[in-house]
Amino acid sequence: MATSYDDIEVRRPDLARSYLALMQAQPGRPLAMFAPRRVGKTHFLDHDLAPAARALGWLPVYADLWLQRSAPLDAINHALEEALDDAQVAPTRIGRIAGTPVKKIGLLGAEVEIGEPPTRRALPAAPALRLDALVARLAQAAGGPVLLMLDEIQSLAEAAQGDQVLAALRAVLHKRRGVLHSVFTGSSQEALARMLSTAGAPMYQFAQILNFPVLGDEFLQPLARHFAKVHRGKSLDAAAMRAVFERIGFKPALMRDLVKAASAEGIVDLQLAVQRFLADDRQVAGFRALLEPLAALDRSLLWVLAHRKPPFGRETLAELRPALPGDEPTTSKLRAAMARLARLGLLSHAGSARAELTDPLFAEYLQGLALRQLL
Repeated sequence: MATSYDDIEVRRPDLARSYLALMQAQPGRPLAMFAPRRVGKTHFLDHDLAPAARALGWLPVYADLWLQRSAPLDAINHALEEALDDAQVAPTRIGRIAGTPVKKIGLLGAEVEIGEPPTRRALPAAPALRLDALVARLAQAAGGPVLLMLDEIQSLAEAAQGDQVLAALRAVLHKRRGVLHSVFTGSSQEALARMLSTAGAPMYQFAQILNFPVLGDEFLQPLARHFAKVHRGKSLDAAAMRAVFERIGFKPALMRDLVKAASAEGIVDLQLAVQRFLADDRQVAGFRALLEPLAALDRSLLWVLAHRKPPFGRETLAELRPALPGDEPTTSKLRAAMARLARLGLLSHAGSARAELTDPLFAEYLQGLALRQLL
């Protein structure tokens, strides 16, 4: 029973086991889970998939490639090295002592002779070869398969010499398929599609792409029950909760915060809670911080897409020209701006007429502004 809103979390062990079964059925072939950011992918990896993997005797290793976009292969190797260090540390005091170069030690009055531990050849310096060697050594040290969980895998495609990195990763996944399983996550559907479905690309048709399911009533109902427990005689409408959850992009942490804010004021109108959230000075400052470093054309494009105007339409270009007197808007410039904004994680479906902001609340904030306020 939850004692606070923050205690409410959803576990999905059945989904985790189904993913592991897929990996067992197709050794060496990764799963690629797509979903927008902050809908619970990383939480699922940590709290559901990793425990289920351990139950099978697998060793899960996690690497967030978004945090090391300039050198993603180094990030993967670093995660494997940390796991290898942990696997090689003996769990007992005697084991730790045995791992030292001491020749003779005293244990409970007796003298025990311990030889120096055997040394292994140094790991290769080349990142691709190092990846291969680390997987082999880690599987041996762990005594079972390794589950490599790579968060925001599209960062590999965007890195310098990305094709070479992807080719190296595919080669290792195939070579070590007897001891290495892998799960990719991605928050850019277009980037994942380009990486995994483009003929001739290193990862072409290599991974199985899955749409990661967002949470639903299994998350909303416990929130509503706790609200009713805190506020006797008050309740949150289930349909209204679903509508707000969809409005904010199915983000559980944000939904929890909105319900907490409503609870603090004792109100049951979650749509009102969203409006107050959007008007909060801290949230406005966050939105402005996103806009500040952008060029005027980029900010204008975000405004156009937030208002659901056709980005390449004749009327849109005519509307933008007076606002951008020093930078004549053209279709080619707008496409380049879309690509920049997509790389920043601000747009989905970039390059097409279906392009939209990835954060629906950021879009709502822009809908409340006139174009001149952004320039």
